Amino acid sequence: MTEITRIGLDIAKNVFEVHAVNAQEQVVVRRSLRRNQVLSWFAKLSPCLIGMEACGTATYWARELTALGHTVRLIPPAYAKAYVRRNKNDSADAAAICEAVSRPSMRFVPIKTEEQQAAALTHKARQMLIKQQTMTQNSLRGLMAEFGIVVPQGPQHIRKLLAILADPEDGRVPDVARAALNTMANMLTALEQQIDTLDKAIRAQVRANPTARRLDTIPGFGPILAGAIAAIVTEPRHYDSGRHFSASLGIVPRQDGTGGKVKLGPISKRGNGYLRRLLVNGAMAVLCGKNARNDPWLAKLLDTKPRKLAAVALANKMARIAWAVMTRQEDFRPRAVPA
Repeated sequence: MTEITRIGLDIAKNVFEVHAVNAQEQVVVRRSLRRNQVLSWFAKLSPCLIGMEACGTATYWARELTALGHTVRLIPPAYAKAYVRRNKNDSADAAAICEAVSRPSMRFVPIKTEEQQAAALTHKARQMLIKQQTMTQNSLRGLMAEFGIVVPQGPQHIRKLLAILADPEDGRVPDVARAALNTMANMLTALEQQIDTLDKAIRAQVRANPTARRLDTIPGFGPILAGAIAAIVTEPRHYDSGRHFSASLGIVPRQDGTGGKVKLGPISKRGNGYLRRLLVNGAMAVLCGKNARNDPWLAKLLDTKPRKLAAVALANKMARIAWAVMTRQEDFRPRAVPA
């Protein structure tokens, strides 16, 4: 009667909440654990099913608990939220996770290995550095505009501002302000070097990964996009089809329907925003290329739809092609276009 069969574990930085039930769905344990008590407490239990929300440290704890003989399932937080009763707190979250993990229709997040997690972390670090670079460039442009020095938008025009700061004979910027702005210029140089280092690391990962090399053969894909999908989407067969994969990235129309009437709206923007942004950028690169109109489907799309809408439609198609390439482990084969 007291043997634990299923546990809902709400993880946090320091205090973890445990909600355990037995085979008769009776609550056996409801308690809090400190971070240093988690592994020792679970090591004393018989193997059981453990559910956790898929958050930042969930993959680490899933690997550690799996090594102790338990079966771990990671649940998307949005799916576990529906099982929270009344007020939300850590104890209620643990009970909701324990209930959600038992549902036969529940969808789970695959658990990554350390190597897969490290490859994905390279892209996260690069994304953070690019964000800092953009913030610094915008701040530099705004501060120099206060002295009447204005350049067009775009990172390619920042070099004009850096040239003005590097010229001591240019009297448009006071010396006191020049010293502060040169600090930001040095920061931009350092960020550019760090981003270049991560770009080289990602290219090396793509060359060493057969799946990433196959993804790189798809039109609109490059080392960054191919490496990101190979690192983040570790189990493509987790999705039933390419349509399900593209829907998980939020590049399909959002459906609103009632009374038998279904209305399609803008894209849902659910899922991984980093992959969605890279796919749309790759699609825009294809549409701006010289051979965009060689494909009849693309030519018709460009003639009847706005360019950005066509880019999202092409990104949807690229995601479905990527799923097929990953599941079949074959290079992309372009469709023969009749003359």
